[in-house]
Amino acid sequence: MRQNAIGFFALLILTSLFTACDSAKTVQEPNLTDMSVDSIKISDPNSFANFNEVRVTHLNWSAGVNFDQKTINARAIWTIERVGNNDELILDTKNLNVHQVWLNDTEEVEFRMGKGNNLYGQPLIIPLKEDTKTVKIAYSTNPEAGALQWLDPVQTAGKEKPFLFTQSQAILARTWLPCQDGPGVRFTYDATVTVPSGLLALMSAENPTAKKENGSYTFSMDQPVPSYLMALAVGDLEYKKLGEKSGVYAEPSVLPKAANEFENIPEMIRNTEALYGPYQWGQYDVLVLPPSFPFGGMENPRLTFATPTILAGDKSLMGLVAHELAHSWSGNLVTNANWEDIWINEGFTTYIEHRIMEASRGREYSEMLASLTYQDLIKEIEQLNDEGRAEDTRLHINLEARDPDEGLTGIPYNKGYLFLRKIEETVGRETWDAFLSAYFSTYTFHSINSSTLVDLLNTYIVADDSDLADTLKIDEWVYGEGLPDNAPVPVTERFQKINTLSNAFIQSDDITELTNAASEWTTHEWLHFINNLPNDISIEKLQKIDEVFDLTHSSNAEIQAAWYLVSIRQDYEVVYPEVEDFLIHVGRRKFLTPLYTALVQTDKGRKLAEKIYKEARPNYHPVSYQTIDKIVSEDSL
Repeated sequence: MRQNAIGFFALLILTSLFTACDSAKTVQEPNLTDMSVDSIKISDPNSFANFNEVRVTHLNWSAGVNFDQKTINARAIWTIERVGNNDELILDTKNLNVHQVWLNDTEEVEFRMGKGNNLYGQPLIIPLKEDTKTVKIAYSTNPEAGALQWLDPVQTAGKEKPFLFTQSQAILARTWLPCQDGPGVRFTYDATVTVPSGLLALMSAENPTAKKENGSYTFSMDQPVPSYLMALAVGDLEYKKLGEKSGVYAEPSVLPKAANEFENIPEMIRNTEALYGPYQWGQYDVLVLPPSFPFGGMENPRLTFATPTILAGDKSLMGLVAHELAHSWSGNLVTNANWEDIWINEGFTTYIEHRIMEASRGREYSEMLASLTYQDLIKEIEQLNDEGRAEDTRLHINLEARDPDEGLTGIPYNKGYLFLRKIEETVGRETWDAFLSAYFSTYTFHSINSSTLVDLLNTYIVADDSDLADTLKIDEWVYGEGLPDNAPVPVTERFQKINTLSNAFIQSDDITELTNAASEWTTHEWLHFINNLPNDISIEKLQKIDEVFDLTHSSNAEIQAAWYLVSIRQDYEVVYPEVEDFLIHVGRRKFLTPLYTALVQTDKGRKLAEKIYKEARPNYHPVSYQTIDKIVSEDSL
């Protein structure tokens, strides 16, 4: 295979797609401009918007945040660009109260709400005139808006002031903003947001670093973003600078711990820039949200939203920050054209995440992450097959008449990562990095789909080399089900040692060697150990592990969730009080889904799940409870 890569490299030199510098042993970027961004056809099965005829380009947004009524009252002024001759602008909305619409700021017009559905909401249809340049919409949100979570003071770390945050991915922006709600439509924006005194407002834009007495804040985002990357957070927040262009926001009691955990972010930014070019968003800050945040992180430009569950105290979960930082290139800079190609965002981002962690912590460390990625992928493919969802093991999936949230499985992340790793290992890292750098610079602030990306790979990577094409199996990776037989299998010596020690313990009662080794384990080694315990492990063995390591009372959320899952499956009742506390106070869907799923497998567990869920559901973001509602009996709600 090395010979194929070398031959391919030579061919690229001869055709001027790549040139080599012998002294530096580097590869120049290929010229991808003959595959113009303008030639990419964008469609979106999850949007009503007519963006191929009339497209929004800039948003001026003014809003007042009302915690008492749990609503946002706002005016959105859209600058539009006509692509065709259509005399209507169609925007996505869901459960919005649209009050008035004006053309060019002053001329009020009649609008209508088109036929919609429970999944996608309703189209807002606005008649246009020949001279229409802007459309102004006065509206208010619903207290149950799917993107918004309103937290009472008791649900925050400080327990004194309320909190609001948005989570718009995938199609929830339309629940707080009438917009063309798809990743293929980008716009710049400026905003004025008024909030109660004593609270700080932040957006995915240029942000303040201190509170204003009048509660009025202004924002500007000069780089075009899709609607799912528009974000808002309001709370009792403070800021600490970390580097020249990075910092962290958090509630006052959380800020010192967060700043210590994230102190290496400036180095991570430098490492990523060295790989794939300059960071193009100006500032990179992280906002630590209350624990009800449904995801590990959200890559809102300039302001990553992060779960407090990554504050492990030892920087062992910084892979999540690396992932969100990587989105500043993959996803935010170059975006999937619609949600059927979410792997273009997440697969590339997971690949870059691993490269960042390798640069930051070394190859051995990143290979532990890669091995866990592979293990998770194998389990998820088996699970999806068992559920009759084999089609969803494809990278490019069908989301017609479906909630695109159904595509946010581990497949686009982990299968996507292994696909790109396969390319790197086949053609060589220098050649692959040169392609990626050209890809990001060529398609900056644009969207791309699977068919275009496959064409790029076939043109600039395969380049008519039939042996290389047979080796890579690009179409099978992108359009085929399951995992191709040429998938890389990450192997790490540290995990192999754990397997040996674990097996020895399982076959005997002697835990001495395991105890000695575990004293120096990282989070990832613990996860490998727990996740690979035998399915039929005895209660006595679990009790022995717990007596020595006290995993039931771990303060590391990743270890807690893994240990609780194994314990629930074996009915190790000691963990149940801690499971209850964990599920009530943590809203991260990654943890909730497997734990509730495991609980409802038995009558006793189902009763416990229903009891916990009655108390916990009000603490969850809609993204989480809409998933858990399907697991726990509706009669218990």
